[in-house]
This record gives sequence, structure tokens and C-alpha cells, in this order.
Amino acid sequence: MDSPYLAYFTDLRTGTPIDVLPLQGLEFDDYIGKPGSLSATLPVPNRRMARRVREILEGRTAVYLERGDQVCWGGIVWTLTPAMDEQGMVTVALQAATFDSYAAHRHIRQNLTYTNTDDLTIVRRLWEHIQSMPGGDIGVGFAPAPPGTPRTVTYLDGDETPVEEAISQLATMEPGFEYLVSVYRDPATGQRAKRLLFGVPRIHVGEGTTVLDLPGDILTYSFPRDATRGGTTARARGGTPEGADRPVISDEHVAHTLIGAGFPRLDTTSDHSNVTNKAALDSLARTALAALGGPVVIPAVRVRLDGDTTPSLLGTTVRLRIHDVWFSEGLDATYRVIGVKVTAPERGRAETAELYLEGVEGVEGMEGS
Repeated sequence: MDSPYLAYFTDLRTGTPIDVLPLQGLEFDDYIGKPGSLSATLPVPNRRMARRVREILEGRTAVYLERGDQVCWGGIVWTLTPAMDEQGMVTVALQAATFDSYAAHRHIRQNLTYTNTDDLTIVRRLWEHIQSMPGGDIGVGFAPAPPGTPRTVTYLDGDETPVEEAISQLATMEPGFEYLVSVYRDPATGQRAKRLLFGVPRIHVGEGTTVLDLPGDILTYSFPRDATRGGTTARARGGTPEGADRPVISDEHVAHTLIGAGFPRLDTTSDHSNVTNKAALDSLARTALAALGGPVVIPAVRVRLDGDTTPSLLGTTVRLRIHDVWFSEGLDATYRVIGVKVTAPERGRAETAELYLEGVEGVEGMEGS
């Protein structure tokens, strides 16, 4: 089966086209709030192809996947592994990650202070800061952002704070926000482009709802219920201020509703070494408790992709209708897609996507308060 995906390789900094190459064993994913990944194999049957593949340089090459006229994934090639098997066949294993992974490889190396500044503006300024340095511009633009929450934060030269860590910490403070680097085709130029998207407190894409049925579109499902990741109390531990001998720590925040309902006391702690403001730590603890109160449930369904159901489902709303031996009375619930993992089609294998879901209504599980 021919793959519906074309892989376009370009220079990361300039966008200059390098090549369009075939990929085997293609799998890719994308998530809201954390980098996605791509894994594939480049076949090297002859010296001519070897010369072409050698133009792909890890750490300085971008790769975009297109499905028809849709740009559905983009990121940075981070590792390449040439290898030969016992039959003498040479292949190159490729690993890439979405463009937001770049922020994990950039550290704050200047004193930066933002006073009473909108948190989404801080994120944009951090990206502008790292892209303003020589060799740092990878072409990430910025979509219009909704209003955020004023914050006062300081980053010190020498703390080596990864930009990804700084952004994630801001995102977890109440009321929170979500972000991702989205790839798309610029309608004005027709060129592939990338931009930082925000949602407060959540990213929602599209206005309609995709209905997925079992029997029907859904091939498999899982509803893991994990109490080891949950909790009914939370504290956030910060850094140690100059002259102090102990770190600053938040109050203990308790999910009284869950404990009153019969759940045992289960303690959680999060560490934030560059935060010394107690109010900020209390906010982080409350956010953690809201996310982890009680058993953590992240449903996943595997669906068949076709002309109607495409990989571009991240941030969209889906309605699951399942009727089987487990859901004998029927499940009819609405979720938001917070992660997508796609397996490209090959001979004997259909194109499918694993969707990771967050409840919107009819949620499986409980929330703390």
C-alpha cells in the first residue's frame, strides 16, 4: 500500500528545501503541552540514495509531513542511525520531535525579569529572546493570543533554566493555559509555516464534533484507571532563598470532597526549584491537585483513518458512542483530543490513529475540589 504521506526535508534555520524522501515504518504523534515525536526508516538501496540521505543532518534539518494538501506534522530531526543488517541492506533510522522541542535545548543565560506581565506575553518574549540570538532563529511565529494572567517572574543567568521548563511552570499556575507549535500552510504564500498557539485555559480546535462509534470507526479502546498517579493532597516545594536554610513550601491542599466520599489520604509533592514565592507555589499545588485528584483516567481509542477522519484531530472534540460487553448500557460521552499517535499504512497494515482523550462531559473518573 502506498503511503499517503510525503516527507519534505528543509534547512531548519533558513527553510531552504533539501529533498523529498520515502519513509518506511512511519509513526508520529503530537500532544498539547508537550513535544510530539516521529520515527521512521530511510531505505538506502544504492549509493545515489546514500548521497541524498547524507544531506539530512541531525540537529539542523526540519522535516514536514504532508497528507494530500494538508501539512499534518513538522519538527526537527534529532538523531540518525545508519545500520546494515545480515543481508547487507542499509537503512537509516530517523527520530524527530516537534518544533516545541527546541525550547528544551535552549537555556536562559541572561537575567530576565517580567513584572506584572501577561503570562502568554512572557512565553512569547522567551521565544523571541532565544530566536533573537545568532543562530537561534528557527522561524517560529506567533498566533494572536487571548488575554492571560499577570505574573511577576525572574530568571537568573547561571541557573541554566531550560526555556521549556520556564514555560511549563507558567502554564501550570492557576488558571493555566495550553500551548503548542502548530504547523500549517500559509494561505497567503502557500509555504509551510509554524506558529505558537495558545488556549486559556484550554486549546479547542474547530467548532464541530467528530462522532466515533463502536461498532464502526473505533477499532480498540482502553480506559486505564491509575490511582498510583493520583492523590488527595498536594504540596509544591520551591527553591531556597538567599540566606535561608530551607526551601519555600506551599500549604497542604486537600481534596476534601474525595476524602469525604471515602478515598484515603494520598499525598503528592511537586518540585519547582526556581520558585521562591509562596503564593505561586500555592497556585501550583492547587493546579496539581485539580489534575491528579483521585484516580487518573486518560482514555484512548484507536480509529481507522480515511477521507473523513484525518490525523488533524489534536484539540478537536469527539463524541464516543460505544456499546459492547463492558459498556453494556452504552457509553455516549464527549472528549477533547489531547494527543494523537498515527501509524502510517504499509503493505498489510491500514492507516490508524490512537487518540488520547480528556473528558468534556460524561467523564470517566472523578475530580477533586
